[in-house]
Amino acid sequence: MPIIKVKPTTNARRQMTYLVRNVDKVKPEKSLTFGFVRGSGRNHNGQLVVMHKGGGAKRKYRIIDFNMTSHLDQKAVVESIQFDPNRSADIALIKYPDGEKVYILCPDGLVKGQTVICGDSAPAKLGNRLKLRNIPLSTSIFNIEMTQGKGGQLCRSAGNFATLQGLDGSYALLRMPSGEIRKVLSENYATIGISSNIDHNKVVIGKAGRKRHMGVRPTVLGKEKNPVDHPHGGGEGHSPIGMKYPKTPWGAPALGKRTRNKKKKSSKLIISRRSK
Repeated sequence: MPIIKVKPTTNARRQMTYLVRNVDKVKPEKSLTFGFVRGSGRNHNGQLVVMHKGGGAKRKYRIIDFNMTSHLDQKAVVESIQFDPNRSADIALIKYPDGEKVYILCPDGLVKGQTVICGDSAPAKLGNRLKLRNIPLSTSIFNIEMTQGKGGQLCRSAGNFATLQGLDGSYALLRMPSGEIRKVLSENYATIGISSNIDHNKVVIGKAGRKRHMGVRPTVLGKEKNPVDHPHGGGEGHSPIGMKYPKTPWGAPALGKRTRNKKKKSSKLIISRRSK
């Protein structure tokens, strides 16, 4: 997809770029959307747990079928490729023979009018969803299940994919985008292809206002704050943090500290960790 650089009519637009997305200009399917109120980084008690969130344009949530197992071995026709404001990848509206319509994550290269299918008898073609044991080795896959029946959880954002490296008993070996190699049950489902909108990370935002429309508030360094607001705060001017290692606003070690629980049961499924 081409990236367009706008004319430098102002300083804010000097480096700004836009991505021309190959999506259909249609209204979203009304039965598959609903309005929602964003929590702006707060937990159930209203406490701020994720900073720099708030505001942004109104959105409607699109109900995505991450599983596709409700219509096994039934061909569905792609009716349109659509933009989803809630995720970086595009989505596809598909229609089953019984007339039911659902949204699925769109792989790169899927076009309107193409058919997709989920099941054991499905061929290993773009957009089809198969069990990992039925997928040829070295195939690029995305929207991968971790728990049977739960739907895809891995490799769902724009341009993401994992590579099937082999089968080991009841497990499949996957090379993740981070470089981590892990085991996933070979009975779990995955979609053939690469998640759409692969040029998502090449867009230059250009100005702060555009970021605010996305619901992202300004980011401030901890050492620019007061000591009451952040462990790095205080001092004269742009002073160092004044401690041996950086900390989060709540005092926990940050920036490089491994946060994974060493006693986590799924650690035995990780063959090799990603490099720092």
